Amino acid sequence: MPFEKLDNPAWWALTGPQQQFATGTAHIKRYQRDILSFVAYDHSMPDIANELDSLLEAGETFYIIGELPPLPSSCTLVKELPCVQMILQEPVVIVENAVAISPLTASHSIDMFNLINKVQPGLYVPDTRRLGDYYGVWQEDKLVAMAGERIQPEHLTEISAVVTDPDYTGRKYAQQLVTHLCNANLNKGNIPFLHVLQSNERAIKVYEYLGFKKRRTISFWQLKKTE
Repeated sequence: MPFEKLDNPAWWALTGPQQQFATGTAHIKRYQRDILSFVAYDHSMPDIANELDSLLEAGETFYIIGELPPLPSSCTLVKELPCVQMILQEPVVIVENAVAISPLTASHSIDMFNLINKVQPGLYVPDTRRLGDYYGVWQEDKLVAMAGERIQPEHLTEISAVVTDPDYTGRKYAQQLVTHLCNANLNKGNIPFLHVLQSNERAIKVYEYLGFKKRRTISFWQLKKTE
């Protein structure tokens, strides 16, 4: 299966399976503000500065994945987040210390938001859950681990929001959640992929243990419209 679309995953999602969450023009699109703060553009048409400016509100922080286009004067670069992009093409057969995994729904949106912003603040808003299926592990009526689906180009699914409450780490909850999501997608004919910070060597080794392979290094650019 060709994976060129993963060089610009948000664009191919917003112009494909997730176009119901998109707003923008023919050359640049973004997820609706209440869904995800990601902007994407057609890499064959990089001169989109004016269109980018019109998509954003003053003070808004947003992200672009991959190639960074020329920016309007109203936008500044906050930081670059180099990530390893990884894909999985074979089912995961590892099952250790099995725990009950439950689907997460709109009724759990506050629990989901609170957990992920406790561990990984900034990339998830309460309605990000609408982008795909999310699952969690509960202990004593408390959501302690979760994982879900985010960017979805055709036949590809990004595994995201993989978090565990710091008080419950070391129990392999995240591995089991990722395994569940990956096998479900492979059964549907979708290839799972994910992004992990290049500096997070521990997480990279865990994903390699599950069968993920490194595809490339790709940056998430955090930007802000200052005017």
